[in-house]
Parts: sequence; structure tokens; C-alpha cells
Amino acid sequence: MADAENPSKTEPFGKIPLCTDDDYDFQKIDILNEMYKKSYTIFNELRSKCQLCDVALVMENRKLSAHRVILAATIPYFRGMFTLDLMEANMKEINIEEMNYETVDALLSFAYTGELRISTSNVQSLMMGANFFQMLEVVQHCANFLMTRLHPSNALSIRDFCKMMCVEKSVAEKTADYIKKHFTAVAKECDFKKLSLEDAVELLKIDDLYVDSEEQIFQAAMDWLKFDKMRHEHAAKILLCVRLPLLSPTYLSSAVASNSIIKKDIPCRDLIDEAKDYHLLPECRASLKSFKCTPRKPIQIPGLIVAIGGLMHQSQSKSSVEIYNPLLKKWSSIEGLVTLRTRVGVAVHQRQVYAIGGFNGQDRMDLVEKFDYDTSKWRKLSPLIRKRSALAAAFVSDRLYVCGGYDGNHSLSTTEIYDIKKDVWESGPSMDNQRSAAGVTVMDKHIYVCGGHDGMQIFATVERLDTKTLQWERVPSMIQQRCRFGAATYKGKIYVAGGYDGTSFLKSVEVFDPKEGKWAPVSGMNMRRSRVSLVATTEGLFAVAGFDGENNLCSMEQYDEVTDSWSIATPLTCHEGGVGVGVIPMPPHML
Repeated sequence: MADAENPSKTEPFGKIPLCTDDDYDFQKIDILNEMYKKSYTIFNELRSKCQLCDVALVMENRKLSAHRVILAATIPYFRGMFTLDLMEANMKEINIEEMNYETVDALLSFAYTGELRISTSNVQSLMMGANFFQMLEVVQHCANFLMTRLHPSNALSIRDFCKMMCVEKSVAEKTADYIKKHFTAVAKECDFKKLSLEDAVELLKIDDLYVDSEEQIFQAAMDWLKFDKMRHEHAAKILLCVRLPLLSPTYLSSAVASNSIIKKDIPCRDLIDEAKDYHLLPECRASLKSFKCTPRKPIQIPGLIVAIGGLMHQSQSKSSVEIYNPLLKKWSSIEGLVTLRTRVGVAVHQRQVYAIGGFNGQDRMDLVEKFDYDTSKWRKLSPLIRKRSALAAAFVSDRLYVCGGYDGNHSLSTTEIYDIKKDVWESGPSMDNQRSAAGVTVMDKHIYVCGGHDGMQIFATVERLDTKTLQWERVPSMIQQRCRFGAATYKGKIYVAGGYDGTSFLKSVEVFDPKEGKWAPVSGMNMRRSRVSLVATTEGLFAVAGFDGENNLCSMEQYDEVTDSWSIATPLTCHEGGVGVGVIPMPPHML
């Protein structure tokens, strides 16, 4: 009857039996992301309608309404203001004098929606505002945006601006790398000329600036001095940043000593005299303390891969040369060798490619040619002492070393050393073994010659030449014997790839860690490759061309040591089979 009198009133349910009273029998609901998104959408609607708002931010006589609890939850600056009992904690209106209305509006909208539009017109104001509000994620996103807009005209300004902000260390490192790589272009911009003395000295002293010669450092230093006559009194401090002993005597006399600013400054003239003594009195070089005399050594410069010789498509009438640009991922042809040859040794010094020896189809060769990338011209050099193909060639400092090879009758153990300044070959110390078709690479001024064969057997052994003492020594042997394979040094380790072991064409790859003193296998290539060349650039390891036992290959593979995997890269356009390969540092204007 109670229900009849009051139909809205119902009896409570009793406890429903669920077969168990176990507290651990439960289901967890996780809809936080969905709930937060929905909740903050509603919060933003309330803000836009000024509903339940309890504070207003005032900029330029304009107001933005908000909710204290939302500001405290999303913006660290306001969390401190509202929870630390500051004067503004209970104020209805808070003046933000440091920022304009548009910036605060954008950051406030981000706090409510998680969305922010960063553009070239607002990135600086957003970054300063976010830094003020301690919104570090926004600061970092703005910094990342600036990193994608680096240019010689703004790199120094972006560097200095980011120093003022709370950005990750990686941003400063990326900006510094850009400035070092593009120094010649950066030095021509107004931002460089406006640097303070301290900042100019710091930049000009950097060891890994990417320049073609110290002359470019000198020119940049003079441009900075000429920008303001008041700077002339600092000429000696600036000239000390230039490694004058690395300049030629002719340039020292014609360009440096005759400079109108320098010749009026006595300390500068003293520095020039000391640099001249470096050239005139080589026995006294150790006592010259004013200057660094070591060349600048840039790091992380992309390399252009040069492929020479090898076997051609039938349409090719002479030995072609092509270059791979890793930024464009494209091969293009350049001026070819005059003489058709394969099994040629290739070595690179700066931006000059040396093609050494080889086989022209009839005879082994002693021919040596040099290609200057900057002039696009080939030039013949003094011939080898002994004809040889399938040789190992490598540069250490300014000297070219040729090891082993095949003279048409025998595999060789002899070595030859070339002085690039004198254009002269001289005999070097012989290896322990006769080796042709060996792999060669350089690490810590030691030349490693790996594997190869002597006409009777294929080796797994490895020996290395100390270029200071000119002594050969044995190092641990490879896991697998191989000849006609590629070898390269990459990130402090030696890699060997492919080749032929006497019965099989190989796709296996090994790596030698000098710290552990042993070889270890890594993932093999996708294809079997004998007569393969292996080169290292900042982009990774590249295995170029080769022979798989049936066909000459024009394909290329790239190795990623992080994932320990090989991927197919851009194929060559006019080469097949075994090519000689080297890497030229990319010129500054191409970066």
C-alpha cells in the first residue's frame, strides 16, 4: 500500500549475489585520455563564455578570463603564484606586463586545449612567453621549430636567443654544429660582424670549423675587424685566432703582412714574424708557442661517394666516374678516367681522388691519376714503382700508402709510399704475407690490411702498419677467410663485408672492436657480393656494387648499426661489378 500511496518511492535492492566475495575479482576502467580531452573541451567552452571564471589576466588594457584551478594545473608560473600565498593569489585581476595580448591568448588557449600554432611571426614571442610562464614543453617545441629554419643569416642569433631560454642541450649542440659546418657562409653575414670581441674570438678558435683553408679564417677575422674602426686595437687578439703557420709563405707576405690594419700594429707584426719562422726554421717549430699549428678537423661532414673503374654497361666507351650525394640520394656522372681500367685502387685526400694502378684488360698498370673535385680535372702523377692491380691504398696524413696487389704473375707483399708534395714514390716496408684483393682501412694512423689471397690460399689473417714507426704487426684474424671484399672504419670499429672464401660468394659481415681485440658477426647484407667496396660516411656504411656469382651488380646497400640491418639504397647509374670507391668531404657550399 505504501507504494500505491507514493509510487515514486521504491524499496532498496538487496545485495546481488555475484558468486564470489573476492576483493581481487575486479575490472579497472582506464579512460583518462578520453575523459581529460572531454573535460578540457568543456573547461575551454566555459572560459570562452566567461562562466565560472574567477580570475582575469590583463595585458595592454585587455582582459582574458580564466579559472585559477586550470591555470595552476597547466602553467607552473600560476601554480606557484596561487599556492605559495603570494600577493596575487587572491586578486581578481593579474597584470602581465612582460607580454602582449596575442602571446598570452595563444598560451592560455594551449593550456586549455593542448593546441598551439607556431609560425615564423610568433615563435620568438611564444618562446619568451612560455619561458616566463615556465611552460618548458612549449619552449622546446619553439626551439625545434627554429632548428628547422637555421640559415647562415640567422644561426648566430638563434644560438644566442636559445641560450636565454630553458632549452635542451641538444638544441645548443645542433646550432653549434650548423655554425661550424656553414662557417664560411655564416662569416659573411651581419650577425657575425656584430659579434662581441669575446664571442668572435671564441668562434674563430674552434678546432672543427669547416673551411677549405686557414685563409678563410683569416678573411673572416679581417672582415670582423673592418666592421668597426674601434676594433682595430684588438687586431692582435683576433690574429691569434688564425693559425698563421698553416698559411703559405706567399700568402703571409702578400695578404697578411700587407694588410692595412695589421701592418700598423706592432704585436701583429711580431706574430707574422713568428709564423714566418715556422716555415724558415723548421727545427725551431717546437718552440713556437703563440699558435696552434694543427689543421682544423671538422666532424660530421656528409661525404660524397665516388665510384671509379669497375665493369661498365656495354654502352660505355671509357672508364666512367660517378658520385653519390647522400643528401639528394642521387648518383651523377663526372669527368671520366682517360684510361679504361678495373681493379683500381682508390684513395681520397681532402677533395682529391687518387686512382692507382689497375688492369686495362691486357696488362697491370703503374698509372696514377688524381681528380680534383673543385676543378673537375684529372691529372697524371708519377707512376708506381711496380705495376699492380687489386691493391690496397689508403691515406694517412699527407702520405699515400699502397700495399700488395697483383703484378700479373704474383701476389705482392711490397708497399709503396707517395709524398703528395714532392710527387715521388718510395719503397716501404713489406707485409708478412703476399696479399692481393685484400681489404684495407685506417684507424688511429694505423693501416689495417685484412684477408686477401696469395694465389694459393685465401687469408683470414690481418696485419697493420704503424705509420710512425713503419713496422707491421699482426692483429686478431677475422672469423672467416675472404678476399675481394670491402673494409671500412666506422665509429671506431672496423667492418668487413662480402667477398669470396674459395667456395662461396659471401654476404656475411664482421666487425672488429679494437677495445675488445676481437671480431664479431653482425647482420649480413641482402645480397652476396664479391668485389664489393665498403665505405663509411656520416649517414652510415655503404656496400657498393660487386658480383654475386652470376651477375655484376650495380646495386648499393646501407647499414644501420642501431637496428643491425641492411637496406637497399640508390643503385649506380653507369657502373657494374667491382668498382674502386672513396669518400670526398662535401664542400661547404653544398651543405
